[in-house]
Amino acid sequence: MPHAGIIQWPGFLAAMTLALVRVSGMVAFAPFFSSSALPMRAKAAFVLAVAFLLAPLVASLPNAHAALSLPALLGELAVGLVYGLTLTLLNEMLLFAGQIAGLQFSFSLVNLLDPASSIQTPLMGELFQLMGTLVLIAAGLDRILLASLVRSFRAAPLGGFVLTHASALVIVHAAAGVFLAAVELGAPVLAATLLVELAVALLGKLSPQLPVMFLSVPIKTLTGFAILMGSLALWPRFIEARFANLLDLAQRLIAAPPRGGIPGLGG
Repeated sequence: MPHAGIIQWPGFLAAMTLALVRVSGMVAFAPFFSSSALPMRAKAAFVLAVAFLLAPLVASLPNAHAALSLPALLGELAVGLVYGLTLTLLNEMLLFAGQIAGLQFSFSLVNLLDPASSIQTPLMGELFQLMGTLVLIAAGLDRILLASLVRSFRAAPLGGFVLTHASALVIVHAAAGVFLAAVELGAPVLAATLLVELAVALLGKLSPQLPVMFLSVPIKTLTGFAILMGSLALWPRFIEARFANLLDLAQRLIAAPPRGGIPGLGG
């Protein structure tokens, strides 16, 4: 028995390394997991623990090749990046929706330093991303993503995945849905502030002495915040639907070559 354990140890280490690369690619970009609020040591310990627990299971799956090689490492990294880069489109959607809302709230010049990207981002964009992260955690979508990544070892066996040009192109095309989804998320605020602008403009025409410029900004901002707070009840269903679309896209890219339509954020 000790001799058998020694023989199996190299295979276990190879399987653990390949699983580690796949999980690391997802953690580096996926929402919540990629947050800079999580300490790097905690992320490293989490990835090591997941890879250690998955190694004996994924190595015993059919068609698994627990052998270290450059193509195997690149394939495992590609699987993690497919999950991470696809799901990070959700964060980009929230950031863009926040930029639209900030422009309507006259907050377009108010920027903060985003610790995740180390660049200046609009205030409302940061607010939308924080609220979106709260929805992800409350709905348990982070656990769903991790469970889907674990199931990916059956769809794409260990050491056997190859990222094709068509799969990468599908992810690029799916990014176009960020703009449509952001406009849909910010539509209540856009409609309300537009109506306020029209009402103030009509009042300015009826009463030229009215200080339109001094009234437009505060009324538009207060109305936009009121509509935004009222629309928060729709956020969980909206974000969960987009998350499900993106996760479905990642699963399709892992399981089979892309065919037919391209699911994404829109719709």
